[in-house]
Amino acid sequence: MVSASLRSLEELAASGMSIWPEHWRWGNYAKALTAFPFPQYLLNTVITTILPIIGTVLSCSLVGYAFARFKVKGSGFLFVLVLSTMLLPGEVTMIPQFILFKKLGMLDTLYPLIVPAFFGSAFYIFLMRQFYSRLPVGLEEAAIIDGCGYFKIWRTIFLPLSKPALMAVGVMVFMGSWNNFMGPLIYINSDKWKTLTLGLAGFQGTYATDTNLLMAAAVVITLPCILLFFSAQKAFMEGLTFSGSKES
Repeated sequence: MVSASLRSLEELAASGMSIWPEHWRWGNYAKALTAFPFPQYLLNTVITTILPIIGTVLSCSLVGYAFARFKVKGSGFLFVLVLSTMLLPGEVTMIPQFILFKKLGMLDTLYPLIVPAFFGSAFYIFLMRQFYSRLPVGLEEAAIIDGCGYFKIWRTIFLPLSKPALMAVGVMVFMGSWNNFMGPLIYINSDKWKTLTLGLAGFQGTYATDTNLLMAAAVVITLPCILLFFSAQKAFMEGLTFSGSKES
């Protein structure tokens, strides 16, 4: 993809293409990024990525903490009920969710791509519960003796200790939100609120024959995911390993 983005159309059409371009055409990136409103699409994508990360981390860590530390009657049933929602395919809730946002007047805005993240996700709740279940009970007991409430214990003790798990959740939410195509396709119509995935789809339809420009745009859109994954790989693996190492 990178090699094709740095070639001319003549080089791409030539037989026996090598991995290294004969002439490095960096101008393909400038042409690709100016062919559509890249800054606006990038801003919308950043908003619909960062806010869902914040919402998912806060909501799932809070609910996961409650399931892990509050041993009350019915908590096991509620946890199984939350996990059972993972059995529902996205197609089942797609139409009801669309109707809900339509009645709320949120169509053709970024709200449908952001608001659901603040209500948690079953998989990430399970991940955080597994992490919090392994933390020593003495931390919580000492904080209660000092007069801390449960919310303060979660905020000042458990949340800072759960950085590996939060990093794992953040990376996965980033990947899903940054590459989200179906959501923007369903809820967004105007160019003002389009994301990079929609922009790339429209770019592909307009410049289908300009393969080098299409590859250049794809490289730019894919690069943040690649950089994030490799830079956060160690913390990501630590969070998954620690969170899943105890039977529920």
